[in-house]
Amino acid sequence: MKKIKIGFLPTRRSIFSAPDAVKYANLTRERLRELGVEFVDIVDVNEEGLFYDEGDRERIQEKFRAEGVKGIFIPHCNFGTEYVCARLAKEMGLPVLLWGPRDERPDENGVRLRDSQCGLFATGKVLRRFRVPFTYMTNCRLEDPEFERGIRNFLAVCNVVDVFRHTRILQIAPRPFDFWSTMCNEGELLERFNIQLSPIPMPELTAEMERVKEEGCEAAKVVEYCNSNMCVKIKPEELANVAALKVAMKNLAGKYGCNAIAIQCWNALQGEIGIMPCAANSLLNEEGIPVVCETDIHGAITAVLVEAAGMDENRSFFADWTVRHPDNENGELLQHCGPWPISVAQEKPVIGYPLAFEHPGAVEAQAKLGEMTLARFDGDNGEYSMLLGNAKGVEGPYTKGTYVWVEVKNLRRLEARLVEGPYIHHCVGIHADVVPVLYEACKYMGVKADLYDDNPEEVKEAFCQAGVL
Repeated sequence: MKKIKIGFLPTRRSIFSAPDAVKYANLTRERLRELGVEFVDIVDVNEEGLFYDEGDRERIQEKFRAEGVKGIFIPHCNFGTEYVCARLAKEMGLPVLLWGPRDERPDENGVRLRDSQCGLFATGKVLRRFRVPFTYMTNCRLEDPEFERGIRNFLAVCNVVDVFRHTRILQIAPRPFDFWSTMCNEGELLERFNIQLSPIPMPELTAEMERVKEEGCEAAKVVEYCNSNMCVKIKPEELANVAALKVAMKNLAGKYGCNAIAIQCWNALQGEIGIMPCAANSLLNEEGIPVVCETDIHGAITAVLVEAAGMDENRSFFADWTVRHPDNENGELLQHCGPWPISVAQEKPVIGYPLAFEHPGAVEAQAKLGEMTLARFDGDNGEYSMLLGNAKGVEGPYTKGTYVWVEVKNLRRLEARLVEGPYIHHCVGIHADVVPVLYEACKYMGVKADLYDDNPEEVKEAFCQAGVL
């Protein structure tokens, strides 16, 4: 699993037992190490290795910044000092996880040593006063499954937020004229979210393809990979074009420092290079570089967020909501011409011809069934939200391209969400339940979480009850 480094900030308050707070801070350190969590400690800041003094705050902040932490974990080892924790959290601007260990039974004299739970209530209030978003992990024991699941999900939240704040998308050519639904506000994405676009014209892509063909080595490896892992039903020279396109897009993404690509996949592109880009998109998607169709910038943003929520363990797939299932009232067809990664397929994919176009280079395969998350980041009139929820793959009629039939809890409700917006006919799917992680991450991204199953309490509860393990 991808490693995410967090700042470890155990806190105490003076009127409660300092020795017991030190004890629980050390027990928590040991548990994090058992779980393989990478954290930056504060044992060098003071002799207790606990945060309670304003005088230590700036040194801790400097250390966390220098170490590049992606989030802050604040265990309340006794009641805690809420105002210094809030000040530090406000300055750092990172995801924050609040937790405290379950308090023991009062002793025979009625004395309580920690009151950790009570301190969590106080810190939550002060963080809200400071307008600092935070994540709360239920008051539990270190050995409880809720602790491990909550920690792992918080690491995934940190990954999503970090990716969101550092996303740069390679935009290959303008959107197709007919796709008014995929227009976006480039300036607003930069101003609001620091999401950057790197637009390049079509000739820059074709020039890089020619250079790749002349060099030959990398493209030859792609051809060999396709012949070994896919059923190739296009001509050798067409497969050579697929390989050159794949390598060229990867090179250009590297040149401009991009972590995703949105390509104008039709129809000027086919006239320039003689193929559909779907198979090349599929190959890059398999390598963890999301590529989306029809220059859908918001779709590319969705793809990087969904994969980050899964800690880059599973590949995502970019799909159209297309038609309702002929027999299942809550069933829907997710389909596209063929850009889905190979690992998503339940069968050996075919490189052939798409349904609606004459040019070769599309992939055909039915995706695996099972549980999945479906999501869409989008915006209208300056308001951004993320539609997300669960689905499961079900059997349905054969269709061309990459496809899967899915069943959701209430398709009519979902259909209304899609039509009424701010969404379009595109979504991103992944074979994992990352709904709790994405829902929690939205608060840090400044994006409204829009659950199409209308089940926020279930999702909040699932943050610790069902984790990305």
